[in-house]
This record gives sequence, structure tokens and C-alpha cells, in this order.
Amino acid sequence: VQLQASGGGLVQAGDSLRVSCVASGRTFSGYAMGWFRQAPGKEREFVGSISRSGGLTYTPDSVKGRFTISRDNAKNTVALQMNSLKHEDTAVYYCAASRGTYYPFRGDYWGQGTQVTVSS
Repeated sequence: VQLQASGGGLVQAGDSLRVSCVASGRTFSGYAMGWFRQAPGKEREFVGSISRSGGLTYTPDSVKGRFTISRDNAKNTVALQMNSLKHEDTAVYYCAASRGTYYPFRGDYWGQGTQVTVSS
């Protein structure tokens, strides 16, 4: 499966932003999907995942209450809605697909990433 993330940009602290990822190739609904981010000089961080049907999601405490994951299997897309953005949310955001479960999530396929920059 090929993944293409988009929707990143420059926003101000407190703003909201929605990044999306479109999948092509094999059956999208056959994969759990996840989002990660990586800031300069830092390790990649998991920010959430969603089950194949979209009925189950997981978000870590670091972003819980601010980030929400959703998917539309008819459109082969997964989205990450980010609210109340903080400067420390600045990173490249990656989507990933997993042949396994939505949590714990292990990415088997990765998109190219989209840059999110939050000005303070």
C-alpha cells in the first residue's frame, strides 16, 4: 500500500489543523492506521492509531484530548485532527499502515510525511 500525507502547514499556537493521508494499492480497510511525528533532533513519536473499521482508536496521553483520528474507508483516507496546537507539536507527521492490530501499533508501510509548524 502506498501512503501520501498532506495538509501540513504553518499555524499559530492554539489553532487547529487537520492532516490527511490517502492510501492506494491494496485494500485500505485491511489495515490498521497510525500517525507518528518526528521533531528535529528527537525520536519518532506515536500520536495515535485507528482500527480497520474505524470503530476503535488509541491516542497516547501526550496528545489525548487534543488529537483525534478518523478514517473513511470508502475514500481510502485517514485523518488526524489536531486542536489547541502547541509549539511543541511542531514536527513532520507521518501516517503508517499496519497489517497487525491498531494497538500496540507497528507500521509496515509509511507515507512521506507532512510538515506541521506551530508558531508560539
